[in-house]
Amino acid sequence: MSTLIEILPFLMFAAAFAALLRGYPVAFTLAGVALLFALIGMALDVFDPIHFRAFPQRIYGNLMEMDRQILVAVPLFVFMGVMLEKSKVAEELLEAMGALFGTMRGGLGISVVVVGALLAASTGIVGATVVTMGLLSLPTMLKRGYSPELAAGSIAASGTLGQIIPPSIVLVLLGDQISNAYQEAQRAQGIFSPDIVSVGDLFAGALIPGLLLVGLYIGYQVFIAITRPNSAPAAPAAEGGTDWGKILHALLPPLGLIFAVLGSILAGLATPTEAAGIGAVGATFLAGARNAGSDNNPRLGQLVSFVGLAALVGLFLLVVFANLGQDRRLFVADLGAMGSLFAWVLVGLTVLGAALSLWRLKKSGVLDEVMSSTANISAMVFVILIGASLFSLIFRELGGDEVVQHALEAVPGGKWGALAIVMLVMFILGFFLDFIEITFVVVPIVAPILLMMGIDPVWLGVLMAMNLQTSFLTPPFGFALFYLRGVAPPEVTTAAIYRGAIPFVIIQLIGILAVALVPWLATGLPEWLYG
Repeated sequence: MSTLIEILPFLMFAAAFAALLRGYPVAFTLAGVALLFALIGMALDVFDPIHFRAFPQRIYGNLMEMDRQILVAVPLFVFMGVMLEKSKVAEELLEAMGALFGTMRGGLGISVVVVGALLAASTGIVGATVVTMGLLSLPTMLKRGYSPELAAGSIAASGTLGQIIPPSIVLVLLGDQISNAYQEAQRAQGIFSPDIVSVGDLFAGALIPGLLLVGLYIGYQVFIAITRPNSAPAAPAAEGGTDWGKILHALLPPLGLIFAVLGSILAGLATPTEAAGIGAVGATFLAGARNAGSDNNPRLGQLVSFVGLAALVGLFLLVVFANLGQDRRLFVADLGAMGSLFAWVLVGLTVLGAALSLWRLKKSGVLDEVMSSTANISAMVFVILIGASLFSLIFRELGGDEVVQHALEAVPGGKWGALAIVMLVMFILGFFLDFIEITFVVVPIVAPILLMMGIDPVWLGVLMAMNLQTSFLTPPFGFALFYLRGVAPPEVTTAAIYRGAIPFVIIQLIGILAVALVPWLATGLPEWLYG
């Protein structure tokens, strides 16, 4: 009997893992397995049902407290990404980058990586990015003579950059979990005024590693173009005319949105939730300007959207100047009566532009699709969070956290050995589980223990984010591979997609190793920005 009680946490984790592999819904699997093992624990007299009273507080503590508003950023970032997908940003970017790089060997592959990075920083939705680039780029790359493996791997890997380049939903969710774990680790060490780690810290920490991966992807494209030129040929020179006006038209809107969202977070001018709101409104303006719908005068509608966007940018700059004036004495913080009047005019133009853009998008049917997708994805995330919260509560009360702590402390090599084992386990789980499941189930269990060993929370969060990104490419259940398989032509086999992904998985592992060996890559920018 005592042996059964000792292994009960392992059986609980194994049962949840087996149920997930059978394809049962994640949230209900986690909650159902948790309740089942709670009943078993009650029968064995190792679980007190009074602990269920803590569950409502865990839910309200996770979702409703004023200092936990960060999770509100999830639906806003989802809305921004879906709206940009519908506004044809990816299509214009791919066409412009293809014209810019297509005439050089490996140019189309480089274009896909650059577009993937830009879409990662503006949308952050892997499925939308992979599907869009698969529909637009894969036929062109195959037509130009690219090997199916290289074309498929480039598209799938570039689409996953949205998981590591901020702003990213993965970083928002992971940042929330790391923040909780960090405070828990400090309280366990007797520190009752704990330091905090914010999602903004994680955004700053992930920026350089994300750009490092982009550079490694481009380097691989160049390497293949040199060593295997038949696998990455150049487009005919006649088709490669550079239209700089078209390129700037495709680049400036997403770059402007990236600057407004990411820049405001890194500069400390806005919280991630506030920046996500800016991104959602900005994406609405871009979509409204690009989608004429059934307007009798589409040019007038586009003008209104652009005026609203300009007003939003003006408000953003006004806030920047006011903050600089208040904090650094470079500008006058008090804008005066004229400044206040100007701000109210900008607010009015922003609201009017947003209302008319939403009306146009509603008439064209785009808004209904965006709202439906946003609601579905957001509901999925939060229901999984509730199920995972119940799972972790019962797992801890059954002694699971102590078992895991003792196991990690017994690993040779101290904290480095423990970190290596955790990263290996997460990598293996990535072959079978989704990043949300790993984030909500594994991270709350292992992160407090690793942080109590003295590991930097930002560094740990970035390493975990990069590891979770790899799970999108690892067969057999890499979601980016599934997305691409759904839109790839019949001549691109599933085996070819898997073979194409393997080199990029190796590249990502090299990136993880680089950040592990040089922690400054993850901690340098947050330290420089925030001290």
